[in-house]
Formats: sequence, structure tokens, C-alpha cells
Amino acid sequence: MSIKKKISLFFTLLVLCILLANNTLHYIRSKNRLIEFNQKEITLVTEEIAYEVENSKNSALYMEDRMAQELRTASIAIQRSLPSKYQDISNERLKELAKQLRVSHITLLAPVEGDIIGVRSSDSKEINMSTKEWSYWYTSFQELLANRPVTTKKGMALPNFWSGPIEVASSNPKHVDKWGYYYDGSTNYIINPYFRDKDVINIEKQFGPTNVMNRFTKSLDGVLELTVFNPTNFGRHNQSVYLNGNRYVKMKDQPIWYGTYTYQNTKRDKAFMKKALKTGRSQRYLSEINKKQVLKTFVPIKEDKSAPYVIGVVYDYGLIETELHQELVKHLLLSLPFILLVLIVSIIFSTSITRPIKNVMEHVNHIAKGNFGKILAVRRRDELGGLIENINHLSHFLKTYLHDLKSSQEESEFHAYHDSLTGLPNRRYFKEELNRRLIESQQKIIKHVAVLFMDIDRFKDINDTLGHSKGDQLIQLVAHRIKACLPPYNSFLTRQGGDEFVVLFSDFSPVEVEKFARKIILDVQQPCYIKGDEIVVSISSGLSFYPEHSTNLDTLITYADMAMYASKRKGGNKVMVYHELLNEKQTEKMQIEKRLRKAIQKETIEVYYQPKVDARRNTIMGVEALVRWHDEELGFVSPDVFIDVAEEAGLIHSLWGSVMNIACEQISKWNKLFNQELTLAVNFSPRQFQDSSLLVHEVKNVLSSYKLNPGSFEMEITESTLLINTQETIKALHELKEYGISISIDDFGTGYSSLSYLKKLPIDCLKIDRSFIQDIQEDYSNSEIAQAIISLSQSLKLEVIAEGVEEEYQKAFLMENGCDHMQGYLFSKPLAAKDFEAAFLNS
Repeated sequence: MSIKKKISLFFTLLVLCILLANNTLHYIRSKNRLIEFNQKEITLVTEEIAYEVENSKNSALYMEDRMAQELRTASIAIQRSLPSKYQDISNERLKELAKQLRVSHITLLAPVEGDIIGVRSSDSKEINMSTKEWSYWYTSFQELLANRPVTTKKGMALPNFWSGPIEVASSNPKHVDKWGYYYDGSTNYIINPYFRDKDVINIEKQFGPTNVMNRFTKSLDGVLELTVFNPTNFGRHNQSVYLNGNRYVKMKDQPIWYGTYTYQNTKRDKAFMKKALKTGRSQRYLSEINKKQVLKTFVPIKEDKSAPYVIGVVYDYGLIETELHQELVKHLLLSLPFILLVLIVSIIFSTSITRPIKNVMEHVNHIAKGNFGKILAVRRRDELGGLIENINHLSHFLKTYLHDLKSSQEESEFHAYHDSLTGLPNRRYFKEELNRRLIESQQKIIKHVAVLFMDIDRFKDINDTLGHSKGDQLIQLVAHRIKACLPPYNSFLTRQGGDEFVVLFSDFSPVEVEKFARKIILDVQQPCYIKGDEIVVSISSGLSFYPEHSTNLDTLITYADMAMYASKRKGGNKVMVYHELLNEKQTEKMQIEKRLRKAIQKETIEVYYQPKVDARRNTIMGVEALVRWHDEELGFVSPDVFIDVAEEAGLIHSLWGSVMNIACEQISKWNKLFNQELTLAVNFSPRQFQDSSLLVHEVKNVLSSYKLNPGSFEMEITESTLLINTQETIKALHELKEYGISISIDDFGTGYSSLSYLKKLPIDCLKIDRSFIQDIQEDYSNSEIAQAIISLSQSLKLEVIAEGVEEEYQKAFLMENGCDHMQGYLFSKPLAAKDFEAAFLNS
């Protein structure tokens, strides 16, 4: 669509939107005015109804008193017309007397067996009727029979007479009655004449607000229904009472006092009544009821001397909508001439603008084709003239931009192939370079190609301890040292990412390449200083050669990587050359990892238990839980093999979880079964402390799940654990110690050489490594290390336990030097749970 048409359409739509907005605003205002008028009308109606309700209450009370006086007069006439004993009176006589005195019915009440019942009556349903459950009515009867004044506040009390309020008859809830009760002591019964139904209900019709409410619903357009609600019982299901075998609702408990309730919406109406009474303001809502759109309004009425009530008004909202629709149509018809006028004006205006724009567009097309030199003459001083000047400037700018773009592309290409931290070629550059050299080797241009893969040992720990800033500086320093060790020709150094570096050698013999690698290792491990911190690092290296090991690019990199990891497994700080055995070990490791993952998922991991004994008392203190794995394909797999695989594959935490749950559940059963508390020792991997806070939570959770005493649980860690996340690890150990768990250093003396941590950490026990116990001879020679560890633990007030005890003389030596706690094959090998029970717990 052309700009000319767009401008015309835009202005037309703009005016249309303005007119629609104006009409909408007028519609909303008209709606609010109509609703406001409706509410004012409703207010006047409810005020008059409330006035009539209050008047009806006063008039009804007056008429009730008049009726009570008439009933007393009738009672005296009845008393004079009947024998003094009810046994001498027939029901037919009472019917005749009721007609003569113009009352609805006459009932005689008399005390019988702790109750006051109807003994004679012109109404058959009153005979044998019990009154004991009639509350204040029954109290009034007792006061009459005792010739005392009736003290009941409800109804009307006169000498020897009491008249109850108008109420539904409990003997026959289909009727509404006004009763009188007379007793002067001359008879053995209470005389009870009463008016029923029309004689009573005519009072409400004559003095109640019903006539006024009917007048409003007929005379006011839109008022569909008026109702006076009893908010206390409206919507309730338990307001009925059960007397004399009948269930009914008392008049004061009726949910609707006056009017009708045709437009029913009980649940929502109850909520709006409650809100109206709480706020003291009218509440309304719009809804479709009985297939009619109605506006319901609830007006709260609160009087000082009577219970509050709510007047409900149902208004036909369709009348409001009809009037609003007529208003809207009228305004829309008036808007059509304005829209037509705007359309004509916008066409004229758009033509004056689009003509010069066409010329500008042709000039821009020239620039788009690369013709930057042409200049368009400027004859206007408005915005279009400014646009033409800017286009002329754009033509000049594009020439400059193309020149700068070329320079920028060269810079971007450099960053795409180089590492931003060290400036070295990156992984992408390395692969392309390696591929190029392999092609040259295949074409006999070069004879040998070697890949040297290097990784900084424990860089993550250094990075976590010193911070990422110093870690980056260390990477830069190591890169500089590696580069300084390389020959200026036929070597290509790259950073693969993180702490990994790869060197590509060509036309060097394997012996020469290994010489370069060892020189790099020696230079890198020299102390370096970064912002006052002395740092000593080492690197592990792996070598692979083309074509000896592979002619495939990716395979050659993989082999160098495998050799590097083999170097790490042997302690790091050395170079390893790839050989086929590494590949076999890698394949074996992958198979073990695959089967181990399935074993953990299928819960086929087993736990064996090796007793910990008190040699002096010859008793079992507890057990150490040891993981065992018998695989269907691999057979028995040594823990020394599969635990290392689990740590490298990230399965160690799942494996620990299986061992922990099995062992804790078993110990819990044994403690209950044999009524003794065994201690349980479980080994923890250093890798588990990489998220020490999660580890603490899980240990507490497992012990709590099996209701094990933390004081009977022992955590065994190795000295290497203290090198991982040092601060977080120490914090976690302190938290577990406070929880009650004992902490033991396993294989003490074989790892971390510093002993300062023994004072800083919450350690409870040292375990003498089995290698030191095995060194002890029958003449106690080669026992110096074991004796030193025992002395050290005693001086630090730590417990000590020896593992790997297999000979009686080893046991004797340990006991002579104060080490009574032991474990080893001399006492028992690790046993399955059922074998452990048979060997020890059942003995």
C-alpha cells in the first residue's frame, strides 16, 4: 500500500478511534447516571418499606394485646361453662363452646406424670400433646399452676392469665396461632383458647408492609421483586425445631419476613447480605437469574430496639441496557459525517506530502545500488528538506563505513580463532591446524605429528581458594611458561578452555617431544607469586603420535587426553605416552561404569559389616559398613576398582546413598532385635564434600529417617578430604560434630603431611592404616610409626583404632601401647548381614 493511501487511512482510523472512544465514554457516563438514578429510586423505596416494617411491628403488637384480652375474656366464659375437672368434659363440648365464643379452638392442659399435656381439645392433634420441651412456654404454665404471676417477658401477662406470641403451632405446623392460657385455681386444668390462621394472618395483611411492597412492584417500572430478609437465618439449613413429632421453623426464625423470593441465588445473596450488614452500606451485583438479566441490591436496616434485617430489591437490568443501546446508536449515526469529512481532507493532505517523498525514494535507490557520489538538490526548508540533507550525509558516511567494516571483520576473525584470556589460538584454530598438518603428513611434506595434552593439577581447588581473578592470572602465567619452553618452529600452542592446553608438534621425533614435555613440567612447577600469594602448581601431560597411534584427527586428540588422565591417576606432574592398554582400561572402565549405574538403579549393591572390637573386653563395639558388588556379567568387582570409577563418573554420591540407607536400616533392626546399640562407621568420599551443605542435610535426614542416635554414627574421611573446599569442609564437619556425629580420619599417616589440622578440626578418632600394622613383626620391630600414631592420639586426647589386625602378636603390641580398639581378619572378615547375625549377635 502506498504512503498516500496509508496517510488517508491512518487519519480516518484515528478520527474513528476518537469518536469511538468518545461514544464509549458517553456510554459509560450514561450507564453510571442510570445506575445512580436507579440506586436513588431504590433508596426511596427501601426507606418507605423500612418505615412500614417498623409501623407494622408496633401495630401488630397492639393488635396482639387486643387479641390477648379477647382470649382472657373467652377463658373466663369457658371456665364458667365447664366442670372443674377435665375428666367430666368431652371434646365435643369444647367444639360447641369454641363456636359459641367465636374462637378457633379450645384446649385444656393438665399436669400428668411430670409433664403438662393436652388432656381435652376441640383440635384432635392437641390431645396428649407434651409441652415439656416448650422452653419459656412450659415455664409460664408452671407459674400459672402455682398461682404465681407469669414472669415471661414475651407475650402478655394478666391476672391468672398469660398469652403467648403469635407462632407456628408445634402440634400442627400448617397453622399459625395466637394462644391464651387461664388458670385461677378453681379447676384442675389450664384453659387454652386460641385464634388460628385467618384470624391471625389478617393482622399482618392489614398492618404489615406487604401492601406497600406490592404497590411498588406494580407501579415502578423495572422493580421485579421486593423482599425483607432475616439475615440471621437466611441460607441456613438448621434453623428448624423438632417438637411433638413435627419439624417446623419459628416465625422469628423465618429466612424471609415479608415479600417473595422468586429470583433465587441463595449462596451469593447471603454473602452480599453479610457484607451489607458489616459495612452498613448497600451492596449490589449483576447476574442472570430465571433467564433475565437483573440487578440485585441489598440495603441493611439497623434499628436500636429490634434485630437488624435486609431489604432486597430485584431490578430489571434489561431496561437500562435498552436505553443505553438507543443512546449509543444515536451517537454513532451522528459520527458518520465527521468520518467522511476527515477522509476527504486526509487525501488532499497526503498528496502534498507524498510527491516529494517519491523523489527522495528514487535517490535512495541509487545509494542502495552503490552510487554514493550523487547529491540531491535541497529546495525545501521543512522536515523533507532536512531528510534530503541527511541522505546526502548518508552517502558520504557509507563510503567511510565500508572501509571500517573491512577492518572490523579482520578483528572479529582473530577473536573467533584465539583465546581472549591468553591470546593463544583456541580449540577451533587447533582443529583446523591439526587437520592441515595431518594432510601435509599424508602428502609426505612432514614426517611426524605429535599431540601433547596438558591439564593443571587441582586447578579447581586453587581457583576456589584464591578466587577467579587470581585463577585467570595463573592461567596466563602457565601459558607464558609453556610457550617459553617450546621451540620457535614446528610447534603450535593452543588453549582448549579452562585449565587445558594442547601443543601440536610436527617433524620432531617422539624422544624430542617427550623431552619438551618434561621441560614444560619442570618449568611450570616452579613457585610463582600472584599479588603476594606463593603458588606451586603442577601439570599432567599426555602424548599421542601420528601415524603410530592413529590417522584420525579426533581419535588422536582422544588418545592424548586418555594418556593425560592416566598421568593424573598416577599422581600427576608427569607425562604419559598413549598405549593400547590405556584404551583397554578405558573400555573396561566404561563397562564398569555402565554396569555400576544399573546396579545402583536396580539396588543390587550389597553392604558387608566388619566388626570393631574392644580387644581388652573381647566385645563388639560396632561395625564398619563396606560396599560390595557382585555383577552378573563382571562377577565380583573390587571396591578399589569400582569406587574410583564411581568418583570419576559422578556416581559416588548415589553409591554412598545406597550404602547409607542399607546400613542404617540394618543397624536400626539389630538395635531393636538384640536390645543393644552398635556404632556404625561409614566411609565418605572427598568428592562428596564439593557440596558440603547438601551432604550435612542428607546425613541428618537419613539418620532421622531410621531413628538412629547420631552419637552412634561415625563418619570416616581420608586426609585428602581436607584439601577440597577447605573452609566449607571444616564448617560442615563442625556442624556434624555439633549434631553428635563422631569423625574419624581413615588411613591416617598415608596422605596429607601437615598435622596442624588435627588441632583445628573436630576430629574424634585416628585410624592406623593397615600397612603400618602389617609392618609390625613378632619381635615388635617396624612398629615405630604405629607407636607414634598411638602416642600422638593420646597426647591430643583422641581415640585410636587399628585396622588390618591379623596376628595375635600385632594385637598384643597394640594393647601394650594403649590401643584397645581394633578390626581385622584376626577377629572377622567383612560379613553379609545374615552371616554377621549368625556369627556374633546370636551367639
